[in-house]
Amino acid sequence: MKPKHAALQRTIGYQFQEPALLVRALTHRSFGADNNERLEFIGDGLVNAVVAELLYSHYPDLDEGSLSRLRSKLVSKEGLATLAERFELGSLVLLGAGERKSGGRHRASIMADTVEALAGGMLVEAGFGAASEIVASWFIADVTSLDIHTTRDAKTRLQEWLQGKGYPLPVYEVTAISGDDHDQVFEVVCSCKAASNRQVGTASSRKKAEQKAAAAMLEILEHE
Repeated sequence: MKPKHAALQRTIGYQFQEPALLVRALTHRSFGADNNERLEFIGDGLVNAVVAELLYSHYPDLDEGSLSRLRSKLVSKEGLATLAERFELGSLVLLGAGERKSGGRHRASIMADTVEALAGGMLVEAGFGAASEIVASWFIADVTSLDIHTTRDAKTRLQEWLQGKGYPLPVYEVTAISGDDHDQVFEVVCSCKAASNRQVGTASSRKKAEQKAAAAMLEILEHE
């Protein structure tokens, strides 16, 4: 077994009995037919279930919406890519020539998928119970250190702030849409009676742009 593979297994807390399964978990589809896509599929389910259970246990007072937002943060592409950095997966993932040249080792989606594939490999080899314990160890520190006061999205927090002060609800208006159909950028303006200036948010979807505009408005209101 390669020294880097041995180091990885010490880091993730699991020793694969079948080295070929570890290699498959580290193999991107661009490298060949024997890749990690199927392992990623079942690993995704395991990671979501484990993180949901950790959040449910550690935050008994949070409602379903808050728990869902926290889980989404932890198991997002960016969240899992951060975990991949801790595992130092970048140099271990097997990529096709095209992906290597285009910076695949630094692509968050590829790194996130590899984390899920590792979880899937453990599930296949060790079963749900053992694999769940290992995956839980990956996330427990992040779960316990979450700032649960920021679980509500910006639009919800802005609405609550305004209602608490006796103001009417904010108004969101799409002021511009640019880019091609498959790569659009939305510009949304948020206005409310509590502020004299409108705030703008831009993003790849109307919903995300509204959230950014709301966050900008909150920043103004909370610091006046």
